[in-house]
Amino acid sequence: MKDRLQLAIELARRAGGLILEGQNSSLQISRKGQNDLVTDYDFKSEQMLVNGILKAYPEDRILAEEGTNTGSSSGGQGQAGDAEHLWLIDPIDGTTNYAHGLPFYSVSIGLMMNDSLALGVIYDPARDELFHAIKGGGAWLGDVPLRVSETRTLEDSLLVTGFPYDIRTNANNNLNHFVELSKLTRGVRRLGSAALDLAYVAAGRLDGFWELRLNPWDWAAGVLLTQEAGGRVTTFDGGDKVIGGDETLLATNGHLHEPLQQVLQQGT
Repeated sequence: MKDRLQLAIELARRAGGLILEGQNSSLQISRKGQNDLVTDYDFKSEQMLVNGILKAYPEDRILAEEGTNTGSSSGGQGQAGDAEHLWLIDPIDGTTNYAHGLPFYSVSIGLMMNDSLALGVIYDPARDELFHAIKGGGAWLGDVPLRVSETRTLEDSLLVTGFPYDIRTNANNNLNHFVELSKLTRGVRRLGSAALDLAYVAAGRLDGFWELRLNPWDWAAGVLLTQEAGGRVTTFDGGDKVIGGDETLLATNGHLHEPLQQVLQQGT
């Protein structure tokens, strides 16, 4: 697993360098949905990551957001199957930020082994910050160990969230939770990269994160980072977060988990 972690770190840095180059070019931007953008560098980054993994581990399987090498036009179908090693890849998490030149986006690489999270790497190329974790080995920012915050009350907390792409058409759009928790806390941020949101919870920069209808490649690496940094991650109702499970996610420093659950279960 350490060899796979080192590969993920190397590939994340390479992909980060590639998308930084793209940031200074004329991006080709298209839509997967009304509010769901994709750029040519999403595909270029994903192709680099997929090729690098399969060159080293041809028997591993991959679930990637844009569906590279799947023959699927819908994206995200990947090569999942029944795999001992399943990689979950988001080549640019925060594509809308990226497309607008806002420097808050990341490369996210997670690995599940026999349906259990085994490693995670999140790279922020704009700040050259690389977060990584391996099951049982802690969470790290470079060579600095990470630990979640010690904030114990909602009124002292700083939270982060995001909104689903179908916010305009789906009434279950998180706006009610955003309003309520904005009143109960020091503030709620919406930064635009779920992977980095989770990494920031692991680093103690934020006290908690929640969101609806995320995909596995959005949360896989960040969930392991949060858990290995001493945090807690569940669905809104307290269940384990697994592929194919509930489409809600709550990640906290642990102290705030139950108070946040109580708020989030209202109106869901």
